[in-house]
Amino acid sequence: MPLLLDLEPLRSNTDYRRLYAGFTLSNIGSQLAVVAIGLQVYDLTRSTASVGVVGLCALVPLVVMGLYGGTLVDHFDRRIVGLVAQSVAFVVSVLCALQAWMGNSSVLVLYALVAAWNAAFAVSSPARTSIYPRILRREQLPAANALSVFAMNASMTVGPLLAGLLVDWGGFRAAYTVDAVITTAALWGLARLPSLPPEPGDSGEATSTRRAPGIRSVLDGFSFLATRPNVRMTFIADICAMVLAQPRVLFPAAGAVIFGGGATTVGLLSAAAAVGGIGAMFFSGRLGSVIHQGRAILVSIVGWGAAIAGLGAAMLAAGDVLTRGQALWVGLVAMAVAGGSDSVSAVFRTTILQSATPDHLRGRLQGVFIVVVAGGPRLGELLGGFVAENIGEGMTALVGGFACVAAIVVLARVTPGFLRYDARNPTP
Repeated sequence: MPLLLDLEPLRSNTDYRRLYAGFTLSNIGSQLAVVAIGLQVYDLTRSTASVGVVGLCALVPLVVMGLYGGTLVDHFDRRIVGLVAQSVAFVVSVLCALQAWMGNSSVLVLYALVAAWNAAFAVSSPARTSIYPRILRREQLPAANALSVFAMNASMTVGPLLAGLLVDWGGFRAAYTVDAVITTAALWGLARLPSLPPEPGDSGEATSTRRAPGIRSVLDGFSFLATRPNVRMTFIADICAMVLAQPRVLFPAAGAVIFGGGATTVGLLSAAAAVGGIGAMFFSGRLGSVIHQGRAILVSIVGWGAAIAGLGAAMLAAGDVLTRGQALWVGLVAMAVAGGSDSVSAVFRTTILQSATPDHLRGRLQGVFIVVVAGGPRLGELLGGFVAENIGEGMTALVGGFACVAAIVVLARVTPGFLRYDARNPTP
């Protein structure tokens, strides 16, 4: 088993290679826009709580369209569903650029654009993730998921750094315009795929799982999840991490007040987590040999919580125990550890979901997955923003990190079956 990142899916599959390249470039633009919107909201309001509301505006469409979008993925051609959703995301990116060029001063416009973009993302992401098991062999999925996490972390490195540089150089207009241009890459990757209609059916499939898209089809996915404790635990563990210890909402205040450096510091903090993820994935070749993947998820999330607590300690020490520069370096190291831990967790959570879920339910379960993975951080941002208004940004990170660790320890004690999950026999 190689030590370094396994490139076999890229070498052997042209469709995967194009899809991977397109979404990697598009994700750079998305991460750029996420940072730019947070900076613009803070610039207009000077309120961390207002930045936290961005999370609420994202959460509602993520939940609604993530669940409904999953049924679309299970019932229609996955390539077409992905193309339509990604086209909507492209239009929103253009509108973000347009509002900046027109000198928009209303935070409500930004909230509306965030909601629209996340609605599109909630459909395109499960479509893309459900495509992978159709074009790759099952034994290639851990490597493909490590490659995807590697690309996401690379995007989270380049995107925030690029956002900081572009906002400082050309304002929000430059940042959003660049995002709109490179978002087209995902459209190219999807357009070149072959048709991917729903499979005729899996053995033992219940007739009810072929209902037309709608609330009953969504409920079928939840019925499956209710009886599959290992798949369900991948969601619960991630919710603990993202809701209790989500630091992103604290970054604008960290750059403006605590560490100093403004937009550049915000970009560095975001990028540090991604750098840690890149490092972890660069040496991810042996992840495919891990048998007890549930155990690996819980250990990784403990690492995430401890690292976020370290960030909080650095923020509290800035200007008193440590100089601002020293505290920033400690914070960057903490975010790098957090990013590496989260990336390992993401690889195994995605692999368990793909391996232990039948194809005719993958869209719906990926819809739930995107609600958790993308909606959890938004809920965490909302919670963190309002908590920070009362106890401060540093204490919010410190307490949240310790709360995350405590929650995972409790989960490990009450779910021994998840600790015994065997990748050689992927039981949901």
